[in-house]
Amino acid sequence: MNLQLHKTSIEGVVILQPRIFSDARGFFLESYSDRDFRALGIQNHWVQDNHSRSQKGTLRGLHFQIEHPQAKLCRVARGRVLDVAVDIRPDSPTFGQHVAVELSDENGQMLLVPRGMAHGFVVLSDDADFMYKCDEFYFPEDQGSIRFDDPTVNIAWPWDELQVQPILSAKDEVAPLWQDIFPIR
Repeated sequence: MNLQLHKTSIEGVVILQPRIFSDARGFFLESYSDRDFRALGIQNHWVQDNHSRSQKGTLRGLHFQIEHPQAKLCRVARGRVLDVAVDIRPDSPTFGQHVAVELSDENGQMLLVPRGMAHGFVVLSDDADFMYKCDEFYFPEDQGSIRFDDPTVNIAWPWDELQVQPILSAKDEVAPLWQDIFPIR
């Protein structure tokens, strides 16, 4: 098997480390093998691949779909990002908690974000190509979001390291706070 699974503090959020074959020419890795994923108990049926390129300091998220939740398999083809999953499953013992993982073209790691999570990332390098598979299609009318700097979720975004202000979409600038979406924690 060319893939190792590492659990995180949130059930279902796992870090996947593919085996990287490096030599003087560069490297090779299998970014996805249905056989290896199934052997690890991951049986998502991926229906959509997405690819974004963003500049340093760009923050995308924290997004989720309400009626059509998506699991995501995230990786970075070029650059570095801090990838974040926030548990928004009301019955979960980790409701409101988050996991943050650095994904890069050097470490080759992937983050599996299960359904029932809000998801976002910030670009740490000059730019980054962020790629992710989804097990449900994107429905723009179904998308919800949580403000990235919400004090309840309390994500330690690395603004001091980046020495830039966050670059946000107009939609993310006005995203609601946790307490406005989930009034009882």
